[in-house]
Amino acid sequence: MSKETITALLWLIPAILFSTTGELFLKRGMNEIGSFDFAAVDKILPTVWRMAQNPNLWLGFIGFMGGSVFWLSVISRVPLSLAYPMLALSYVIVVVESWVFLGEGLHPLRIIGSVVVGIGVALVGLSGAEH
Repeated sequence: MSKETITALLWLIPAILFSTTGELFLKRGMNEIGSFDFAAVDKILPTVWRMAQNPNLWLGFIGFMGGSVFWLSVISRVPLSLAYPMLALSYVIVVVESWVFLGEGLHPLRIIGSVVVGIGVALVGLSGAEH
């Protein structure tokens, strides 16, 4: 794998961390607001107004924006078919972050699924060595 490819893939780390942390803040914000249901037409505007005022949601969107900036750096340097599957690491990180920061459970099947995803990401990464 070339030095340029390795450097580009290293930019995936902040891209994933910003995005997954953004997800955590979005979840915290929506936990504070409650469910958002498009079927309850009369409640959409009041809910959107509460969402617009929620700092956790703002932090979540800022996290996504930060992750997107790093993501652009990655895809400007390596094939999308290599970079995009590597984003699957975010699934593994979200499981851990949700357990640590949101107190969500770690079901054995969730752990096994995360390990399978991690193995898949490693295989995709190894395929990048061919180019």
